[in-house]
Amino acid sequence: MAEQMPEKNQEKSSIWADVYGVLSDMVLCLAFVTILFVFVIRLVGVDGHSMEPTLLDGDMLTLESNFLYEPQVGDIIVLRAPTYEEGPLVKRLIAMGGQTVDINFLTGEVWVDGVLQDEPYIKELTYTYEGIDFPVTVPEDCVFVMGDNRNGSTDSRSPLVGCVDKRYVLGKALQIIFPFSRVGGGS
Repeated sequence: MAEQMPEKNQEKSSIWADVYGVLSDMVLCLAFVTILFVFVIRLVGVDGHSMEPTLLDGDMLTLESNFLYEPQVGDIIVLRAPTYEEGPLVKRLIAMGGQTVDINFLTGEVWVDGVLQDEPYIKELTYTYEGIDFPVTVPEDCVFVMGDNRNGSTDSRSPLVGCVDKRYVLGKALQIIFPFSRVGGGS
């Protein structure tokens, strides 16, 4: 009987070593996933119809975090506007600091630095005036954003949003991950 006790102790030690190994692996995985989702990729949901037809209400997107991302004109980005309290906005970046945006609300045309924008992604031309007079020169270190559904979007044309400091850009939309029927779409 005395010989069986050490064998039982060895079994208990082995079980605790296995439990410790599994727990340490789980903690390591959790730390990796946390770092990944904080500094590299985030998830964000589309709330509303302002990005139709490109993105639909309820689409879930992966987002390249602002930690590694430098905004580029034409990207679909997610940002917070300090004066807009309804949560993060998903919009298309139209102009950067120093560029001049002009909108002709009679013809629906958008011009940046005197160049008519080719915008095959929009739902319809831009006829809705939201309160900001044009032309507008975007302040340095700021962005000018608009929804693809121009006449159903609160964006930089509105005093509620205006030109937004680049520090409030959360990142770039990479692709749709839900619903599954739309996976891979997006920017």
